[in-house]
Amino acid sequence: MIEATLTDPVDQEIYQYLSLDEPKAFFLFAGAGSGKTRSLVNVMRKFREENVHRLRLAGQKVAIITYTNAACDEIKNRLEYDSSFTVSTIHSFAWEIINPYTTDIRNWLKKSLVEEIKDLEEKQRKGKAGSKAAIDRPRQIEAKRRRLDSLDSIRKFIYSPDGDNTERNSLNHAEVISIAADFVRNRPLLKRILVRKHPILLIDESQDTKKELMEAFFDLHADFSNTFVLGLFGDRMQRIYADGKKDLGNNLPANWAQPSKIVNHRCPRRIITLINKIRSPLGDPEQVPADSNEEGVVRFFLANTNPDLDKVEVERRAAQRMAEVTKDSGWSDTESSVKILTLEHLMAARRGEFDSFFAPLYAVDKFKTSLLNGKLPGISLFSNQVLPLVDAMHSGNQFEIARIVRKYSPLVSEKSLKTSSSPSEEIKRARAAVNSLCNLWDDRIPVLNDILKEVYQSGLFPIPERLQPIAERLANNELSFEPTSDNQNDDRDASIDAWDKALNSTFEEFRNYVTYISDQSRFGTHQGVKGLEFPRVMVILDDEEAGGFLFSYEKLLGAKYPSDADRKNEREGNETSMERTRRLFYVTCSRAQKSLAIIAYTNTPDRVRSRVLEENWFSEDEIISE
Repeated sequence: MIEATLTDPVDQEIYQYLSLDEPKAFFLFAGAGSGKTRSLVNVMRKFREENVHRLRLAGQKVAIITYTNAACDEIKNRLEYDSSFTVSTIHSFAWEIINPYTTDIRNWLKKSLVEEIKDLEEKQRKGKAGSKAAIDRPRQIEAKRRRLDSLDSIRKFIYSPDGDNTERNSLNHAEVISIAADFVRNRPLLKRILVRKHPILLIDESQDTKKELMEAFFDLHADFSNTFVLGLFGDRMQRIYADGKKDLGNNLPANWAQPSKIVNHRCPRRIITLINKIRSPLGDPEQVPADSNEEGVVRFFLANTNPDLDKVEVERRAAQRMAEVTKDSGWSDTESSVKILTLEHLMAARRGEFDSFFAPLYAVDKFKTSLLNGKLPGISLFSNQVLPLVDAMHSGNQFEIARIVRKYSPLVSEKSLKTSSSPSEEIKRARAAVNSLCNLWDDRIPVLNDILKEVYQSGLFPIPERLQPIAERLANNELSFEPTSDNQNDDRDASIDAWDKALNSTFEEFRNYVTYISDQSRFGTHQGVKGLEFPRVMVILDDEEAGGFLFSYEKLLGAKYPSDADRKNEREGNETSMERTRRLFYVTCSRAQKSLAIIAYTNTPDRVRSRVLEENWFSEDEIISE
């Protein structure tokens, strides 16, 4: 067992708050590169040495919530897989909270489904006969009624944090979070059991934890502040997901402690100066470099956009200039040695050639977060089942094909084989379904619609509820698209419309999307790189290519003036596009360990130059006009 020594005063301070006799809630401000995960692990090791025996005698555990499976694995490894600590993602922890309460889950779902059915029936009554939405809604209503009618026969609900959850007795990701938040807030017995089981709850990346669940944990602590520690590790400037608690860290209760980690161990001194300037309007503490930090190099490349501008060449020249300035030959290989980060996902989608799949779904607000973390219902069918199956078929890996089919296909499920009069025929049927699906790739790259239709007709894999009406429409050769219209009385379902458009993209475009969200593409995602670091970082700023309205680097850098909507949001205390852009700019710039190149495409370069000089973000000799 690794011996724990707390040399950092902040770590020593946090350790004091974890007293089982005098617990104290805290919010740890931890800017980029400050080593908050290292602090969390060090404090837990010290706690294990001094206090964990008391938890073991009482049958209790420390709960640690992180945002990704990779982060969970890292913390578990560094705590030597000690069973005194429950380390999980927020979805897994939410499921742990609610899964024993089958009756309560059933009643919650009944109420929710009744409301959803009522809403759909009202829309159908008011809707336009013959429209695509009017065709789909009866199928949606029927599916929800079937689920409602089946609830009383379910003995136990199931849930997979990483799966599509298509079984009759499964819950989806959104339901698990919503049920957990409701139960933590409104079930006194569950509250007592939760605090009794986990007297210490630590949440990493707390600024991105679902707002409704964070507020439930705040209520929980208010009720049990004498026996329960709620510790939050985070930085509101690094909030990536829109459904996180945006004002986290502000207006905390008076009895909360607010320690700060201000030493940046990752970035060189010059980049720390820059990111301090970027976040200065928030009034947060400034970061300081560790004694060992290098000086580092920053360059700001201004490219005047015009129809003939070759952006690939602009970026190649910028990388070559960085190689000369830094005397680092790694800048000469942008394919493998330079991490390219974009400020807007739509821009990465265009460059990564998956925008026809990504853009329609990203335009639906309620899809954004789950699309970016790969948990959007419907995606797993293609990413976890079809994609690996087709790859295994093309590589001739029969063992992998059999594994995927056994795991996911209802054709060869245990129940299907037991109830069949001829199990061998079911196996032959599954094999034929696999071959029929893979035949779609014989002479072309199929579109997702073709794949969905084939899977639906063969029954090879379950069809997620969201895609069920589309699959039925495809099988019946019914209306898939309607002309767009500005008429507000048109009968449309924005979610279904988005999926209809996305499913018209090719399977290779979908593969590119999976590569992107898995952080395997050369274009890094904001949520994928948060917490990571790279020697050489190139940040691309291009509003025109991004084509979005949620972010605007040109407003941030003074090329454009704030819109009326921005001013209205600012007056009302709501988030503006400039604030969102500032956060993401901070996250991308703060990944660099040695050198940073920022390329800004704009048709008003003089205005941008004046603004960044006025803000003291860059000096004259750091700005290079392309």
